[in-house]
Amino acid sequence: MTSTLTALLYLGLFLSRTVSTEKQNLSKPIIWAKPDFMIPKGKQALIFCQGTPEAVNYQLYFEGHLFLQQSPKQHGRRNIAMFHIPAMTPLTAGQYKCIYRSKKLWSNPSDPLDLVVTELYDTPTLSVHPGPEVTSGENVSFYCRLDTATNKFFLLKEGRSPHPQHRYGNTQVEFPIGPVTTAHRGTYRCFGSYNNHAWSFPSEPVKLQVTEDFGDTSLAPTEHTSFSDYWDLDLVTTEAEFQQDLASWDHTAQNLLRIILAFLVLVALMCLLAEDWLWRKRAQEKANGASSQECRRRFRTQRRLNE
Repeated sequence: MTSTLTALLYLGLFLSRTVSTEKQNLSKPIIWAKPDFMIPKGKQALIFCQGTPEAVNYQLYFEGHLFLQQSPKQHGRRNIAMFHIPAMTPLTAGQYKCIYRSKKLWSNPSDPLDLVVTELYDTPTLSVHPGPEVTSGENVSFYCRLDTATNKFFLLKEGRSPHPQHRYGNTQVEFPIGPVTTAHRGTYRCFGSYNNHAWSFPSEPVKLQVTEDFGDTSLAPTEHTSFSDYWDLDLVTTEAEFQQDLASWDHTAQNLLRIILAFLVLVALMCLLAEDWLWRKRAQEKANGASSQECRRRFRTQRRLNE
């Protein structure tokens, strides 16, 4: 019985430590900006940070330093804090991260958000060769030119990744793409820049049309021309809801562990009570047996005396 109770005690301590550890694992928040990660000079920007439903406070960090602090608002199942930047300037362009607090614990930082301020320099020109209409499998090149000179150029496809292609150059650079597929269809713009977060006016858009070549279905974008989907609000919401569902599952698991721990404690108490009852019963039986033997001994002794 002692070994059983010891095993139950160790199991209870293990489960308690497991619950305590799980409480400290807060999923990192998700961060995004509206209307986009590129904000024209002087225009306002909104930065959103979404944590778990239990989040009670959010902090926004800019270039590694605390920038703003905000309480969350509930939007259905979503727990979101909104940070307002009244006017974008080169001083507010840079890398942002956010964290949130749940009870006494702080989460890990979100993935970085790079906010870019635009419309700081002259407007570059963008062209595509051999032309804006090509067949899948061909190689094309975008040329971005800025007559006033710069040191870096960026090429973006509208509605796509906030991680654009970039090339170093003074007045003109080439962005080779190919062999192209229908996935490269879309509208492109380029920017000139002197740093990663301060860009020129955007170029006029260039629309690339790619027709399918049914004779070759093995074509795929090359590594340096791949674009990942831009995180719009719907996609962010989907991922956040997944994290919230995961957090909810963790909370359910913690409750289940607490129930198991309580059950084990109850079983241990029942075992102790049963052991105590059996010990008392055996002691009573021994006492009754000893009393009966004493009575019989006295009866025999008295009988002998009478004879």
